[in-house]
Amino acid sequence: MQEDKWIFIVNPTAGNGFAGTLVGEIEKMIPEHHAEGEVVLTKYPGHASELAGEYHARGFSNIIGVGGDGTINEIAQTLAGVENVTLGVVPAGSGNDFIQILGFPGRFGKKEWDTLFRRNTIRMDAGRVNGKIFLNGMGLGFDAQVASENYIEPGVLKKGGSRKYLWHIIKNLFFFRERQMVISNDGITSETDCFINTVSIGRRFAGGFLLTPEAIANDSLLDVCAIRRLNLFQRFRLLLKVPAGKHIFDKRVSYYRTAGLRIGFTDEVPFHIDGELFYAKTFDIDILAEAFNLIYNPEGNHFFRKAE
Repeated sequence: MQEDKWIFIVNPTAGNGFAGTLVGEIEKMIPEHHAEGEVVLTKYPGHASELAGEYHARGFSNIIGVGGDGTINEIAQTLAGVENVTLGVVPAGSGNDFIQILGFPGRFGKKEWDTLFRRNTIRMDAGRVNGKIFLNGMGLGFDAQVASENYIEPGVLKKGGSRKYLWHIIKNLFFFRERQMVISNDGITSETDCFINTVSIGRRFAGGFLLTPEAIANDSLLDVCAIRRLNLFQRFRLLLKVPAGKHIFDKRVSYYRTAGLRIGFTDEVPFHIDGELFYAKTFDIDILAEAFNLIYNPEGNHFFRKAE
């Protein structure tokens, strides 16, 4: 039987250790809001997913992830489609793109804590690629290549932080080479080259790039932004438009919605799911409508379709 209890799953290394500093504040906020709850820390990659399943089995109905998008994604792998559970987020990572869907800012103050514990909820879609859940989006091409160069291996980041990441962006603007891919969507198969191919539930990526600016997180559809081959001048020109979402009007960009699609390459390529790195050759992608019950901020700039 599920009880009205809260578990805060904290990834203490998220945000260069910022998430770990929130433990005392969380322990203070629980009794201040007359709630019953606990705080638990993750110890290794994948632990957040295990803890979410464990505490749900113990009857905790409010499972709150404290960390970056990767931490929240781990929890989502366990809770997709599960009834009688509410997922919440306290942003404590570096980019915090997912929290924008829910209408919260990138850091919590008193107002945000009050909103979280009021527990306004809404059903949200999720995407799935090769059996893995994504809440914000998955990407192929330029951004995935940058991510791959920022990891020693999947799950293990190189040292160097934002400076190293910026270097990989600049380098790949000059030297990234598009690969041919085959896309099957709604019974139509086409071949194109891939500079960036993003499939999303949310809108914002990499801390502020609106790759899919028209995405709605509860419309039962995936938003797809496919950017074809660009020369160097076109790359700089187009990427300058992405923070405002104006790139979708460029003739080199295809933007559409779908319930599912299949993408294939001749060799394995890097791709990211909510910022985490993986490799594959083929990609079967579909929508899981209303997969989660999430706490959101109804007064914030959320990405949900409002009730009529």
